[in-house]
Amino acid sequence: MAGLNISFYGSSLVSAYWNGAATYYRGIIRALAARGHTVTFFEPDAWERQQHRDIADPDWARVVVYPNDEASARKALEQGRDADVIVKASGVGVFDSLLEAGVLEVRRSDAAVIFWDVDAPATLASMRENPGDTLRPLIPRFDYVLTYGGGDPVIGAYRAIGARDCIPIYNALDPETHHPVAPDKRFQADLSFMANRLPDREARVEQFFLNAAARLPERRFLLGGSGWGDKQMPSNVNYVGHVYTADHNAVNCSALAVLNVARDSMAAVGFSPATRVFEAAGAGACVITDAWEGVEQFLEPGTEILVAKDGAEVAALVDGLTPERSRRIGDAARRRMLDAHTYGHRAAEVESLLLTGTPAGKVPA
Repeated sequence: MAGLNISFYGSSLVSAYWNGAATYYRGIIRALAARGHTVTFFEPDAWERQQHRDIADPDWARVVVYPNDEASARKALEQGRDADVIVKASGVGVFDSLLEAGVLEVRRSDAAVIFWDVDAPATLASMRENPGDTLRPLIPRFDYVLTYGGGDPVIGAYRAIGARDCIPIYNALDPETHHPVAPDKRFQADLSFMANRLPDREARVEQFFLNAAARLPERRFLLGGSGWGDKQMPSNVNYVGHVYTADHNAVNCSALAVLNVARDSMAAVGFSPATRVFEAAGAGACVITDAWEGVEQFLEPGTEILVAKDGAEVAALVDGLTPERSRRIGDAARRRMLDAHTYGHRAAEVESLLLTGTPAGKVPA
């Protein structure tokens, strides 16, 4: 089987700075490369991401960084036009409308063109609420809409606006980059949480993390991510700022438990596990997550993950968690990830879809 040549237009492959999709892109693309496909990733020099690179150009993808201007974006489209598959991801951050229309214009007649949505609730809300949204009339022209979460509500919403097909390709684990390591004193805590400060996340972080910290003043809490520097928080919270991906394993392996908090929109639609769930579980961490529909499709509550409905329940779980139980839950979660939820599994789904028109099975229950 000859490998496919894929042009991919996204936010950034080499920097996770203000770019939560970086881990997802890296996992999917590395796994596609391992299956014999060639990916060129086009990303703009924007949002200071190139100044905060956390990986060098990888050997499993060609990275093209183009200047942040319209002429350069159009040139990038021309450079990628001869691919067998052209992907436009959501949330590039600059010239999104130009790129969305452009990938459809430059495509070869026999090429597949994909809109890959890494924030479906936000994208769908924009198309629903903004009469001038430029993406909505283009959706029926894409061969596929892929999303990294959302389940039936997202699939139905995309089909309702004319998508030929909408298929979730969920977040997953890359065992080569997220795995157990020795604890690091810098990141020791009873509960750690990493996420950038965003408007539709902040209230839930206050409820599930800061409220829990206030309830357990004798316990240690660690907060990582950009934007929280001026946020009032309990004195037992250690704010460490942006955490580069090279330190994610150390953070996940240095706490009694690791917290996941979904953004408002992700929690509302369900079936949208964040990359941090897979990163932490892959490192063997005991994950505590806020409640959202579909969690059991990925990890079994009570044995592979702990689920809380509010900050009081988070505090109770942390207070009652022993190191032995934490280890059992973390080990069970890691086994489940390796068995069913690696990017190798996801890349097989994408490959089958592109070559046969049918994804290689659903996410295992």
